Amino acid sequence: MKRIVLFLVTNLAVMLVLSVTLNLLGVNRFLAADGLNVGMLVIFSGVVGFAGSFISLLMSKPMAKWSTGAQVIDTPQSADEQWLVGAVRRLSEKAGIGMPEVAVYDGEPNAFATGAFRDSSLVAVSTGLLHSMTKEEVEAVLAHEVAHVANGDMVTLTLIQGVVNTFVVFLARVVGYLVDKSVFRTERGVGPGYYVTVVVCEIVFGILASVIVAWFSRQREFRADAGAANFMGTPRPMVSALRRLGGLEPGELPKAFQSSGISDKPGFMALFSTHPPIEARIAALESRG
Repeated sequence: MKRIVLFLVTNLAVMLVLSVTLNLLGVNRFLAADGLNVGMLVIFSGVVGFAGSFISLLMSKPMAKWSTGAQVIDTPQSADEQWLVGAVRRLSEKAGIGMPEVAVYDGEPNAFATGAFRDSSLVAVSTGLLHSMTKEEVEAVLAHEVAHVANGDMVTLTLIQGVVNTFVVFLARVVGYLVDKSVFRTERGVGPGYYVTVVVCEIVFGILASVIVAWFSRQREFRADAGAANFMGTPRPMVSALRRLGGLEPGELPKAFQSSGISDKPGFMALFSTHPPIEARIAALESRG
């Protein structure tokens, strides 16, 4: 799995840490001391929900480097590294974004882009991809990743994640309150049943919410493919790269980088897939003429 899943996992972990911390500080007890304070709960849910997603966004680039072992090319040491950095520079200028950090990591064919800001991003490719594709195909993959950055996909993803987080936090506490009152029959304030139910619901609702994020990720893959076609002047190199990937074993990135990779394995849980089928992406590109 690739970048988005790591983003989701990090986001969920941050929310759970915030939730436990606020429980220890007694904030949850305050929200439900005299019956559920819906107005305060909405504000509380928004703050916690967006805090989780924005912290995950700010952590995305260092987490990517750490989890993949990606080595940033500060000073190109070979002709291949010079070409790779030069290609990213040309594409970034076409896209109107700041020059990303360029990195290489060991692994099967894949690539990803990440970072909180358009002018301070990271584009990384695997050694497997560099060794298995022509330079034109590699450049198309780089164009796809640069398009992700130019489209502001990580920021948009963060905002969407913040919205679904807000619903997760809100609904978890509503369900926790109802369970505490109806099942555990706590008469004053809230009891242990409330806290246990809230944590369980946050995990379950957070996993279900990832379906919405995954759907958005699939749509943005089509937009990034189209962006690559525009930067390259023709969809042919991107189609060729996708066809080659279709015949290769996609490299799996650590779980937080699901949506930034170039390819994804289709699984039996298609709703959680962050990438459309390669055949659908090729068809969309070929329909451009």
